[in-house]
Amino acid sequence: MKDHFDIRMESGALGNVSVLGLAHIGDAVYELLVRTWLCETGKTTSAGLHRATVARVRAQAQAKAAEKLLPGLTEAELAVYRRGRNAKVHSVPKNAGLSEYHAATGLEALFGWLYLKGGKRRINELFSRIMEE
Repeated sequence: MKDHFDIRMESGALGNVSVLGLAHIGDAVYELLVRTWLCETGKTTSAGLHRATVARVRAQAQAKAAEKLLPGLTEAELAVYRRGRNAKVHSVPKNAGLSEYHAATGLEALFGWLYLKGGKRRINELFSRIMEE
């Protein structure tokens, strides 16, 4: 049976995934990390979990998270982030500025790329940096 939580796409196949495809999976990976982190840190009510999750996964928060990570990214990671940031998006949420939304898309593309290539250790390193207060 294939383990979909432990996927490792070869670079050729990974290169065929569009940048918005990377952002699509990265959005889910990032949200799952945030939800897990919130449960681990003691949030217990569903309303509290939802509000805290939304506050951390919205474009503004992801843009700040990207800013925090940029200095420590490798060249390959920066290239994926930039591809995501520069992706042509067709709509922007009303509560986010265009530059924030682009930065958030870059962050999501990076997390999607790392997930699909099997970079769980690196995802954990980057997410830990984001969650440091």
